[in-house]
Parts: sequence; C-alpha cells; structure tokens
Amino acid sequence: MTYLKRCRKFVRTKATIMDTNRIGLDKAKTKELSEHLNILLSSYQMHYQNLRGLHWNIQGENFFELHVKYEELYTRAQVIIVEIAERILTLGATPHHTFSDYTSNSLIKAHQNITDGKEGMTYIADAYQTLLEELRKCLTFSGDIEDEGTNSLMSDLISEHEKEAWMFNSWLKRKI
Repeated sequence: MTYLKRCRKFVRTKATIMDTNRIGLDKAKTKELSEHLNILLSSYQMHYQNLRGLHWNIQGENFFELHVKYEELYTRAQVIIVEIAERILTLGATPHHTFSDYTSNSLIKAHQNITDGKEGMTYIADAYQTLLEELRKCLTFSGDIEDEGTNSLMSDLISEHEKEAWMFNSWLKRKI
C-alpha cells in the first residue's frame, strides 16, 4: 500500500470526528471509563483518609516503623489521586471532588481509631487487594477502547501495588 493510500485510510469522516473527544477516543466509551475511574478515585480518597488515621493513631512496639511507613503510603496516595483525577479530566469528564461523592462511590470503607500495628497492616493489605481488583477492571476497559494513556497509568499502578501487597502480606506472615 502506498503512503498516500495509508494516509487516506486514516482520514476521518465528519461523523467519526463528532463521536470522538479531542484526544481521539470514543466519547461514549470514555464517559463509561471515566465512571470507573471515579470509583477508583473515590476509593483512593477513602484509602488516603484511612492511612492518615493510621499514621496519627498508631501505638505500640512498631510505632516508629509504622508511623513512617503510613506517612510514606499516604503521601504516595496523594500523588496517585492527582494522577487519576487528571486522567479523568484528560478524558473530558469531571473527577469526583466531594466527600459525599467519595463515601457513596468508594469500594473502601472508612476505618476509625485503628491503633494496633497488625490491624493497620491487615487493613492496608486488604485495601490493596480491593484497589488492585478495580485497577484491573480499569485496565481491561481502557485496553478495550485503545486508551493507551489510561492503560499505562493502570499498568504502572498494578505493578507497584502488587509488589507492595506482597510486602504487606509478608509483614503479616500471610501467603499471597
């Protein structure tokens, strides 16, 4: 096929342009993906708040180790929250941004007054399992609509969280 024929093959019709957003993805499909990403965003926001509570309330023999670890985790969660919100905006949607949005859409529930290190780490290991499940759903959906930007973000987070899940479960002496 000549270069000119290949170029003509990629020329869009007016109807096709109207069905895609400014980054070339199907509007209806990116709207649905954004809904999934908002569930993920809400879940990370709830997870972030839980991590802050763990950081503030930890007591006991592992205080120094866990106090620092919890701060590391909530600081990283802040960055992830921004990345997900900005991806939603990139797709042309609006990220959830109210506490009522977060509580009604989060897959992770609020935890209060966890002071025990083992209980805190159990929460984190379980939360990562929940987050990984939702990340994989978003990855599958973004792959289906050929959204490489979201696909890349989800893939990177999955890889990062799988390693962390292994570490948290190892700390708890639980098998993966």
